[in-house]
Amino acid sequence: MVMRVLPAVGDADAARSVTALLSRLPDTEAAPPAGDSASLLDALGALAAESVASLPEVVLVHERIGPRPALELIREIALRFPATGVVLATADTTPVLYSAAMDAGARGVVGLPLSYEELATRVGAAAQWAAGVRRHLGTGPEAATGPGGTVVTVTGAKGGVGTTLLAVQMALAACAAGRSTALVDMDLQAGDIASYLDVRFRRSIADLAGIADLSPRVVQEAVFAHPAGPALLLAPAEGERGEEVDDRAARQITGALRSRHEVVVVDCGTHMNGANAAAVEMADTAVLVTTPDVVAVRAAKRMVRLWERLQVRKAEETVTVVNRHSRNAEIHPQLIAQIVRTKVARGTVPANFKELQAAVDSGRMQDLDSRSTVKQAMWGLAGELGLAGSDGTAPADRSRGGGQRGDRGLAGLRRRRGGSGGRA
Repeated sequence: MVMRVLPAVGDADAARSVTALLSRLPDTEAAPPAGDSASLLDALGALAAESVASLPEVVLVHERIGPRPALELIREIALRFPATGVVLATADTTPVLYSAAMDAGARGVVGLPLSYEELATRVGAAAQWAAGVRRHLGTGPEAATGPGGTVVTVTGAKGGVGTTLLAVQMALAACAAGRSTALVDMDLQAGDIASYLDVRFRRSIADLAGIADLSPRVVQEAVFAHPAGPALLLAPAEGERGEEVDDRAARQITGALRSRHEVVVVDCGTHMNGANAAAVEMADTAVLVTTPDVVAVRAAKRMVRLWERLQVRKAEETVTVVNRHSRNAEIHPQLIAQIVRTKVARGTVPANFKELQAAVDSGRMQDLDSRSTVKQAMWGLAGELGLAGSDGTAPADRSRGGGQRGDRGLAGLRRRRGGSGGRA
């Protein structure tokens, strides 16, 4: 068996050294090294979209990969590509580090500087393990080892622009299209998804924050299966507990949900913190909701600039949705696109609160009349974003490589600057 090894090394000199040593191993094919965590995840996602067999048997992660910490990167690979073995190359070979690497999902640890014998042993063992997993999964659905589902974040330019309503309706549209859907309330201090869907709950996203080994099964135990279809992971009832959910927990939770669901819709609210910044960074599609008024559009522009300054997301990678639009509005979508400098969704949501009032007051947004122009517009937006077909059917399959771009959220950026990772 030819072992395919993909090295992930941030330093150019170290990359050449690792590649040269791998090329000497018998029956080993070394792929061109990935220079950072984002390019590594993109490469694995593209290969997994072709087939599980296209994935390398082993990924060798150097401790200086960057910008995401090596252990976080290993955990992400283990969650999204469980049929690939990961080996960590590190100068710290203490039992504490070894245990942490195993907990993250690594199949082996090799010391730096690399030795031929140790590298051959660890890579060979990881490749054999990966081959066994793939044989075991041969009778199961191949998608289980792929890049996972589509993550869509919904963020409001300011309070009251309809962020939660849009997130709820897009999740319901995806469910109606027959897609397994999770709806996450990451508006950690003021989340209202439970109120919109008439849910009383005991567990929340905060209950997952302190768990070191956050497997998809553990996450699923905190999820509420709503009768309307979506699996709900709700914000804590006590707003102060929202501070327990940091950027690391947000990445793990989002990754675990992505591995179990075709669609993950995340309501990020309107206030940025490390957790929802990490979710926006990971998202395949980031939606920014605004209304056609001066205050909201200015707030949307500020949010986009904030994301760019903190390297969370580029303006051209964001989709702005105009809510409460009317033909008589002086601020039209084309003008908003020029001001905010993002893409603007073709579909807009009309201003018609009377259609919504009964469903909002009763807290049963799932019962909103299908004849509602607001509901039709929001479900149309779900179709435009690829979450559901325009006729309510599942959309055609498309390649999903994930939206990961490394550890560039608020907390990650502040760590590099020497500050804290608290609320923005």
